[in-house]
Amino acid sequence: MRTNNMTPEWMDSEVSTGTSIMAVEFDGGVVVGADSRTTTGSYIANRVTDKLTKVADYIYCCRSGSAADTQAVSDIVSYHLDFLQSETQEPPLVRTAAHLFKGMCYQYRDQLSAGIICAGWDKKDGGQVYSIPIGGMCVQQPFAIGGSGSTYIYGYVDSVFKTGMTQEECMKFVTNSLALAMMRDGSSGGVIRLAIITQKGVERKVIVGSDIPRFYEG
Repeated sequence: MRTNNMTPEWMDSEVSTGTSIMAVEFDGGVVVGADSRTTTGSYIANRVTDKLTKVADYIYCCRSGSAADTQAVSDIVSYHLDFLQSETQEPPLVRTAAHLFKGMCYQYRDQLSAGIICAGWDKKDGGQVYSIPIGGMCVQQPFAIGGSGSTYIYGYVDSVFKTGMTQEECMKFVTNSLALAMMRDGSSGGVIRLAIITQKGVERKVIVGSDIPRFYEG
């Protein structure tokens, strides 16, 4: 809430991750991606934010909503997964992480502004993607999009997605989708960060500047 008419709007606004986030399953793993713009109102507070957050060795989450809320929730989930792994001596399942996110986001749904995509690989079920939107619902999907930029690309992802895509096709799908979202959404922008999670581990990529795909901007 603004306390003074002379105070700039961005000084009283919540720090928000914007955002455009996405994850896709392929045979053997998942590709997760996000833009890098963080805003306070209309002011860009950080243009190189990393919204792909590690919660376990083979599990990442993509964060959208309040930066503080999503960071706190991901830290708590990471703590619980670490504790679980120390007890069982086994890497945690992606499903377990997703349900921890669901429990937190549902229990505190009136206090939190947190939209999460939880994705990763485990030896039981392979690559998995779970969408946990604001409110605490949890649903497994072959791909998921989220954040303010996602509203611009539902038609594109529905038309392009097909089952059985390779890792390279998934990387191109995520990159093009995020580039389109960033082009139309004022709260999304910066660079595109990708993480490819497989049995071999996590490979991170950053797509910057002229390497970001360009489309019609009329």
